[in-house]
Amino acid sequence: MRRTIIDASQFELTEKVVAIKRVTKVVKGGRNFRFTALVVVGDGNGHVGAGLGKAAEIPEAIRKGKEDASKNLVTVALDENNSITHDFLGKFGSSTVLLKKAPDGTGVIAGGPARSVCELAGIKNIRTKSLGSNNKQNVVLATIAGLSQLKTPEEVARNRGKSVDEVMA
Repeated sequence: MRRTIIDASQFELTEKVVAIKRVTKVVKGGRNFRFTALVVVGDGNGHVGAGLGKAAEIPEAIRKGKEDASKNLVTVALDENNSITHDFLGKFGSSTVLLKKAPDGTGVIAGGPARSVCELAGIKNIRTKSLGSNNKQNVVLATIAGLSQLKTPEEVARNRGKSVDEVMA
Protein backbone atom coordinates (compact mmCIF):
# COMPACT_ATOMS: atom_id res chain seq x y z
CA MET A 1 0.00 0.00 0.00
CA ARG A 2 1.46 3.33 -1.02
CA ARG A 3 1.25 5.88 1.75
CA THR A 4 2.48 9.41 1.42
CA ILE A 5 2.78 11.47 4.56
CA ILE A 6 0.17 14.21 4.35
CA ASP A 7 0.01 17.13 6.75
CA ALA A 8 -3.54 16.96 8.13
CA SER A 9 -3.46 20.56 9.35
CA GLN A 10 -3.94 21.89 5.81
CA PHE A 11 -7.32 20.15 5.36
CA GLU A 12 -10.73 20.79 6.90
CA LEU A 13 -11.41 17.24 8.09
CA THR A 14 -14.84 15.85 8.91
CA GLU A 15 -15.12 12.73 11.04
CA LYS A 16 -17.49 9.80 11.16
CA VAL A 17 -17.56 7.15 13.87
CA VAL A 18 -18.01 3.79 12.13
CA ALA A 19 -18.05 1.51 15.19
CA ILE A 20 -17.81 1.63 18.96
CA LYS A 21 -17.06 -1.62 20.78
CA ARG A 22 -17.13 -2.26 24.49
CA VAL A 23 -14.20 -4.43 25.45
CA THR A 24 -14.24 -6.31 28.76
CA LYS A 25 -11.26 -7.54 30.73
CA VAL A 26 -12.08 -9.85 33.62
CA VAL A 27 -9.77 -9.29 36.59
CA LYS A 28 -9.73 -10.53 40.17
CA GLY A 29 -11.88 -7.65 41.43
CA GLY A 30 -14.50 -7.87 38.67
CA ARG A 31 -14.71 -6.60 35.11
CA ASN A 32 -12.87 -3.67 33.52
CA PHE A 33 -14.75 -2.01 30.66
CA ARG A 34 -12.96 -0.04 27.97
CA PHE A 35 -14.13 1.29 24.62
CA THR A 36 -12.69 1.04 21.13
CA ALA A 37 -13.78 3.56 18.49
CA LEU A 38 -13.18 3.14 14.75
CA VAL A 39 -13.18 6.63 13.21
CA VAL A 40 -12.89 7.68 9.55
CA VAL A 41 -11.86 11.25 8.64
CA GLY A 42 -11.81 12.95 5.25
CA ASP A 43 -11.87 16.34 3.58
CA GLY A 44 -14.35 15.41 0.82
CA ASN A 45 -11.70 16.25 -1.76
CA GLY A 46 -9.64 13.08 -2.26
CA HIS A 47 -8.10 12.63 1.20
CA VAL A 48 -9.31 10.01 3.69
CA GLY A 49 -7.95 8.09 6.66
CA ALA A 50 -9.06 5.68 9.40
CA GLY A 51 -7.96 5.33 12.98
CA LEU A 52 -8.61 3.32 16.11
CA GLY A 53 -8.91 4.88 19.54
CA LYS A 54 -9.07 3.00 22.83
CA ALA A 55 -9.97 4.53 26.20
CA ALA A 56 -12.02 4.14 29.37
CA GLU A 57 -14.66 6.63 28.11
CA ILE A 58 -16.31 6.82 24.68
CA PRO A 59 -15.56 10.52 23.91
CA GLU A 60 -11.88 10.01 24.71
CA ALA A 61 -11.77 6.90 22.48
CA ILE A 62 -13.36 8.89 19.62
CA ARG A 63 -10.86 11.74 20.08
CA LYS A 64 -7.93 9.30 20.00
CA GLY A 65 -9.40 7.57 16.93
CA LYS A 66 -9.74 10.91 15.10
CA GLU A 67 -6.15 11.80 15.98
CA ASP A 68 -4.92 8.41 14.70
CA ALA A 69 -6.99 8.73 11.51
CA SER A 70 -5.59 12.17 10.68
CA LYS A 71 -2.06 10.70 10.92
CA ASN A 72 -2.96 8.00 8.38
CA LEU A 73 -4.40 10.06 5.52
CA VAL A 74 -4.16 8.73 1.97
CA THR A 75 -4.81 10.49 -1.35
CA VAL A 76 -7.48 9.09 -3.67
CA ALA A 77 -7.28 9.48 -7.46
CA LEU A 78 -10.66 10.80 -8.71
CA ASP A 79 -11.85 11.30 -12.28
CA GLU A 80 -13.91 14.13 -13.82
CA ASN A 81 -17.31 12.83 -12.55
CA ASN A 82 -16.13 12.25 -8.95
CA SER A 83 -15.70 8.51 -9.36
CA ILE A 84 -12.56 6.41 -9.10
CA THR A 85 -10.27 6.15 -12.13
CA HIS A 86 -10.54 2.37 -12.56
CA ASP A 87 -11.93 -0.80 -10.93
CA PHE A 88 -9.85 -2.28 -8.13
CA LEU A 89 -9.86 -4.88 -5.35
CA GLY A 90 -8.79 -3.57 -1.96
CA LYS A 91 -7.56 -6.21 0.49
CA PHE A 92 -6.87 -6.14 4.21
CA GLY A 93 -6.79 -9.24 6.38
CA SER A 94 -9.57 -11.56 5.23
CA SER A 95 -11.69 -8.68 3.90
CA THR A 96 -11.76 -7.79 0.23
CA VAL A 97 -13.66 -4.80 -1.15
CA LEU A 98 -14.46 -4.55 -4.87
CA LEU A 99 -14.40 -0.90 -5.99
CA LYS A 100 -16.10 -0.28 -9.35
CA LYS A 101 -16.01 2.92 -11.38
CA ALA A 102 -19.49 4.33 -11.97
CA PRO A 103 -20.95 6.89 -14.42
CA ASP A 104 -22.32 10.25 -13.29
CA GLY A 105 -25.66 9.99 -11.46
CA THR A 106 -25.03 6.56 -9.94
CA GLY A 107 -24.42 7.77 -6.40
CA VAL A 108 -22.58 5.88 -3.67
CA ILE A 109 -23.68 2.25 -3.71
CA ALA A 110 -21.84 0.75 -0.77
CA GLY A 111 -22.39 -0.96 2.56
CA GLY A 112 -22.02 0.90 5.86
CA PRO A 113 -18.25 0.84 6.54
CA ALA A 114 -17.22 1.25 2.88
CA ARG A 115 -19.86 3.98 2.38
CA SER A 116 -18.35 6.10 5.17
CA VAL A 117 -14.91 5.92 3.58
CA CYS A 118 -16.19 6.75 0.07
CA GLU A 119 -18.34 9.68 1.20
CA LEU A 120 -15.57 11.25 3.30
CA ALA A 121 -13.10 10.82 0.42
CA GLY A 122 -15.38 12.94 -1.78
CA ILE A 123 -16.42 10.13 -4.12
CA LYS A 124 -19.90 10.82 -5.54
CA ASN A 125 -20.30 7.88 -7.95
CA ILE A 126 -19.07 4.38 -7.06
CA ARG A 127 -20.26 0.80 -6.69
CA THR A 128 -18.66 -1.39 -4.06
CA LYS A 129 -19.10 -4.93 -2.87
CA SER A 130 -17.66 -6.33 0.33
CA LEU A 131 -16.27 -9.83 -0.21
CA GLY A 132 -14.90 -12.15 2.43
CA SER A 133 -15.03 -11.04 6.06
CA ASN A 134 -17.50 -8.29 6.93
CA ASN A 135 -15.62 -7.17 10.05
CA LYS A 136 -16.10 -3.37 10.08
CA GLN A 137 -12.50 -2.52 10.88
CA ASN A 138 -11.11 -4.78 8.14
CA VAL A 139 -13.68 -3.55 5.57
CA VAL A 140 -12.75 0.10 6.27
CA LEU A 141 -9.03 -0.65 6.03
CA ALA A 142 -9.51 -2.75 2.85
CA THR A 143 -11.45 0.13 1.25
CA ILE A 144 -8.73 2.62 2.14
CA ALA A 145 -6.04 0.21 0.91
CA GLY A 146 -7.86 -0.10 -2.44
CA LEU A 147 -8.44 3.64 -2.81
CA SER A 148 -4.81 4.46 -2.00
CA GLN A 149 -3.54 2.15 -4.76
CA LEU A 150 -5.63 3.73 -7.54
CA LYS A 151 -3.64 5.39 -10.30
CA THR A 152 -4.56 8.23 -12.64
CA PRO A 153 -4.20 7.73 -16.41
CA GLU A 154 -1.36 10.28 -16.30
CA GLU A 155 0.59 8.19 -13.76
CA VAL A 156 0.13 5.00 -15.80
CA ALA A 157 1.22 6.77 -19.01
CA ARG A 158 4.32 8.19 -17.28
CA ASN A 159 5.28 4.76 -15.88
CA ARG A 160 4.89 3.10 -19.28
CA GLY A 161 6.56 5.91 -21.24
CA LYS A 162 3.49 6.48 -23.39
CA SER A 163 1.00 9.27 -23.94
CA VAL A 164 -2.32 9.38 -22.08
CA ASP A 165 -4.18 8.77 -25.37
CA GLU A 166 -2.22 5.54 -25.99
CA VAL A 167 -3.00 4.28 -22.47
CA MET A 168 -6.72 5.11 -22.70
CA ALA A 169 -7.10 3.41 -26.10
